[in-house]
Amino acid sequence: MTELIIYALLFLLLIAHTLMASKMYRAVHENKTLSLQEKNDWKLKALLFPGYFWGRYKRSLK
Repeated sequence: MTELIIYALLFLLLIAHTLMASKMYRAVHENKTLSLQEKNDWKLKALLFPGYFWGRYKRSLK
């Protein structure tokens, strides 16, 4: 039973990671002020740690 709970939590974390990365990916892709190189850098960062880099991306826009 414990193993099932662990797998369920890991699955939820994976889904949250994927959704956050896709949200950041979409926001970066729609930003017309960034160069192609900057967009690619932010998209790669979105795949690694989307929660952390989402905050950094939002702060960099200000």
